[in-house]
Amino acid sequence: MATITIAPSIFPNLQYDPVKDFAPVTMVAASPHALVVNPSVPAKSVKDLITYAKANPGKLNFASAGNGTAVHLAGEQFKLATGTDIRHVPYKGGAAALTALVGGEVDMTLNGLLATLPQIKGGRIKALAVASSKRSEAMPDLPTVSEAGVPGFESGSWQGLLAPGGTPKEIVDKLNAAVVKILKTPEMKERLAGLGAEVVGDTPEQFAAFLRQDTVKWAKVVKDANVKIE
Repeated sequence: MATITIAPSIFPNLQYDPVKDFAPVTMVAASPHALVVNPSVPAKSVKDLITYAKANPGKLNFASAGNGTAVHLAGEQFKLATGTDIRHVPYKGGAAALTALVGGEVDMTLNGLLATLPQIKGGRIKALAVASSKRSEAMPDLPTVSEAGVPGFESGSWQGLLAPGGTPKEIVDKLNAAVVKILKTPEMKERLAGLGAEVVGDTPEQFAAFLRQDTVKWAKVVKDANVKIE
């Protein structure tokens, strides 16, 4: 769903406005990106990775799910935040990018914890950090990227419920109450935690504020990294 807040910066002729054309109901769940590397990369921590990348500009590369995707922009965000020169290698989807990382075609990626968890647990890739504001319940021993030396760095995927723009507030509020009630059950929390995601269940106002902030955030990354979709 991050596509909805990225698209306005990538596609100048977009036919919708992610803030004005929808009525946010609630963010359902969020799954942070994990900063993962191929075992051949000589880095045991984020600081090691940054040091190595700066000592070898242009040598490392990172896989993404395609140009303009959240995984691509997360990689660009990491480069901007760390002042490193790491080459982007786009693939056709997150699964293909992860397969390339496991196979050693690329050195690293910032991909969803949900997708990378089986490969991490299987020892086929190394996890250096999770790109969330707090540690993940799925891997509590894994530091956040911020803790590991890149303050304020966050990226990931999220799922949310949106109604058509102009939906009456009373209807939005009723939908919010019904969905949040389900999300807060122990069964739902446990199910999502096992998948590397965490329940959010925020208010329509909080979700709307997030959409605005996320749109601004990715617009800055796209501009500063000079990202263009050919």
